[in-house]
Amino acid sequence: LAGTVPEEERCTVERADASLTYSLFLQRFAFSRPVILRGVTDNSVFRALCTREKLLAAFGARPVRLSTANTYSYRKVDVPFQQYVEELLKPQDPARLGSDTLYFFGDNNFTEWGPLFQQYVPPPFRIPGTSPAYSFGIAGSGSGVPFHWHGPGYSEVIFGRKRWFLYPPDKTPHFHPNETTLAWLHHTYPRLPPAQRPLECTLRPGEVLYFPDRWWHATLNLDTSVFISTFLG
Repeated sequence: LAGTVPEEERCTVERADASLTYSLFLQRFAFSRPVILRGVTDNSVFRALCTREKLLAAFGARPVRLSTANTYSYRKVDVPFQQYVEELLKPQDPARLGSDTLYFFGDNNFTEWGPLFQQYVPPPFRIPGTSPAYSFGIAGSGSGVPFHWHGPGYSEVIFGRKRWFLYPPDKTPHFHPNETTLAWLHHTYPRLPPAQRPLECTLRPGEVLYFPDRWWHATLNLDTSVFISTFLG
């Protein structure tokens, strides 16, 4: 079902490559606006461990904690990882509410998933006074999380494509907290005047998005995707 959810017409998030220095990152992006980084790390080893076969062999029998894909109140459900992959890793139903949509992201058991995370190479730029924490996820086409905000962080796509929508802290987006991002894209996004459109871009494998503190963001997986975030708390 790849390609059934569209990419944006034009990426409006700035991009940077491995020539970006830490001092320039702090000066231009860390506290002011998002940026997509390419070539700052090599996660080919981590990617090789994240295939369906490798993950099922390593974690298939272990429980994973799923969250509902709504903004303010989350229901948690524990299922074996293999059951999630075989039964719940499906394309998003556009008519389903966020509170009825289960999403595997975060809530990772760091004792069980630790050996995998040790192979991940995080982005090199840190925000002074913060420490990193990982959140790993796998989700189907059309799934995602609706608008919310928290502290700064990074998100890297390992497999698939993930479309991002971002607003600065002083520009609260118009959305219903129990509406999925896919429903928002179909119902609200087309009616937004150009001045009210979010910053947006689609991440591909190997690309890392940095988002500053308190920036509103929503995500939409365009394919079945594997991804990992580094939250700076």
